[in-house]
Amino acid sequence: MLYKDYLKKIEILKKWAYDYYVLDAPTASDEEYDKLYIEIMDFEKANPSLVDPDSPTLRVGGIVRNEFNKAKHIKRMWSMEDVFSNDELIEWIARVEKNVGKVKFFCEPKFDGASLNLLYENGKLVRAITRGDGIEGEEITDNARTIRSIPLEIDYNELIEIRGEVVIRKNDFEAINKERLKNGEALFANPRNASAGSLRQLDSSITAKRRLVFYPWGLGENVLEQRNLSEQMAFIYSFGFLPPPYHQFCDSIEEIELFYQKLINLRDKIPMMMDGMVVKVDDIAKEEELGYTVKYPKWMCAYKFPAVEKVTKINDITLQVGRTGVVTPVAEIEPVNIEGAMISRATLNNFDEIERKDVRIGDSVIIIRSGDVIPKIIKVLKDRRTGKEVKVKRPIICPTCKNELLDEGTLIKCQNLECPDRIINSIIHFAKKGSMNIEGLGSKIVEQLVNEGKIKYFLDLYSLKYEDLEDLEGFKAKKINNLLEAIASTKHAPLAKVINAMGIEHIGEVASKALAKRFGLDVINASYDDIVELEGFGVEMANSLTEFMRVNREVVLKLFKIIEPTVEIATEAKDNPFKGKTVVITGTMSQSRDEVKVYLESLGAKVSSSVSKKTDFVIYGEDAGSKLDKAHELNVVAISEEQMREMSA
Repeated sequence: MLYKDYLKKIEILKKWAYDYYVLDAPTASDEEYDKLYIEIMDFEKANPSLVDPDSPTLRVGGIVRNEFNKAKHIKRMWSMEDVFSNDELIEWIARVEKNVGKVKFFCEPKFDGASLNLLYENGKLVRAITRGDGIEGEEITDNARTIRSIPLEIDYNELIEIRGEVVIRKNDFEAINKERLKNGEALFANPRNASAGSLRQLDSSITAKRRLVFYPWGLGENVLEQRNLSEQMAFIYSFGFLPPPYHQFCDSIEEIELFYQKLINLRDKIPMMMDGMVVKVDDIAKEEELGYTVKYPKWMCAYKFPAVEKVTKINDITLQVGRTGVVTPVAEIEPVNIEGAMISRATLNNFDEIERKDVRIGDSVIIIRSGDVIPKIIKVLKDRRTGKEVKVKRPIICPTCKNELLDEGTLIKCQNLECPDRIINSIIHFAKKGSMNIEGLGSKIVEQLVNEGKIKYFLDLYSLKYEDLEDLEGFKAKKINNLLEAIASTKHAPLAKVINAMGIEHIGEVASKALAKRFGLDVINASYDDIVELEGFGVEMANSLTEFMRVNREVVLKLFKIIEPTVEIATEAKDNPFKGKTVVITGTMSQSRDEVKVYLESLGAKVSSSVSKKTDFVIYGEDAGSKLDKAHELNVVAISEEQMREMSA
């Protein structure tokens, strides 16, 4: 075979593979495909230096890793704000247009899969990273190369991050679970879990067999010049990426709602799982002007589909004690399948809700579940009662420690600080990924250590010794040493992780990072007024943090002393016109808005997203919008980017 013939056959095989694996519409028989595949493999074995880097033979995987390395995204991967009704959508659009005026929206399906960030450099796929915490994820490039809808090369040489969703079609999901059942393996709960599990296979050949599909939905780092997101995405699709089966431009709430209803009606026909529709501002300059909260972009939201309803029966009501002592009733129900997930439990929130809805053991009920939302009971079907149903009594004794419960009305609490459930749940939270990430300290090990009296609080982890563990069932030398090393490795952990690990109500990963950056170790002394001033923080968060630090001050000080957290040192800015000033950025700059924001913050400025009388400077670029108009109205000093650079030089 000549090299030119090899290249022609490569193109034919690539098309056949794309039609089969990606479009699910075969254009060649298995026999034809296999014959051509063998011909190409024979040529490549004989001519290894001539192998085409995009050959379908390179998509089968086979690389086996011991573990995945962590890798940082160049630009953060954000979460999305959820809206669940037309009224909430109207409120969201009103907030958008209040800040930037009338906008057009780009809408597309929200597939339920696993997010992935692809980095291309000089036209080649050089890295694939899972979302992780949005800042860093796991580097799974070998596995991503096996996904046939991900081009290994693109006709574009600049550095670019292409973000998207890895999904499994419903019929492929069913086939995978049938195979796993046949092999005696645990079944995947739903297609999203199957996608995430397939991406994280240490053996890339397993990933290759799963028929994963990648749909791009956005960009990270890039230097594209298109002014609209839809134009940028059309450019991305031209590289060979799959576009969504449906998308639409919308000028009004009415148009968005019509497209939303259309997608709901197509929900069963579209082969991928969808849990909603994504609504994005199309104008990139206005996206940048809107900016971000601590959790998500202000220019996009997920308009979630209505929750799926199913009828089932309550077999029992059990009690769970959380790490703060709150006792939560949980309905144990007849298992029902909702969108691929087998549901056997539903939340009842509290006993006031049980009384209000008159929920009884033995009742037939309607439960709902939407996406990742915990299933809950929305209606009791009282007309189906037989008289054998049993009323639920408010508990007076803790189901775990048997101490008397405190009934505060809406909340019922276990006040016993040594209640095993409180201890266990707080330590599980402390050790989990996103907190201290103590490898090998899962829920079962935590339960064992607490029940055996080895630890009573997460601080006790740091005083564990080899001899404390050697008498425990299942603990051999290697396991003991690995666990002790994992605990010791958390010393000098980033302060943000330590704050998150403490399990402060309303304070999650994103908020912990903001607190660590703003206050450092002095977070223990942060005042309510200082906390509530932080962008994205509210009254509940400020109250929760200050109360936690008041009650647990000694514990927190001891934890800081043991771990000696790593604190991001904020260097004092030299005197300049922007130090200590409140600044708003608007319009298109010579650099990205994020880069300009970082630069101003390095000068000691506080960068705000909205103009008010307290604003000191509005810095504008090309096509500045309503924020510049508002600056003129309020007599706020407005300067160009060029003037800003001259003033700060």
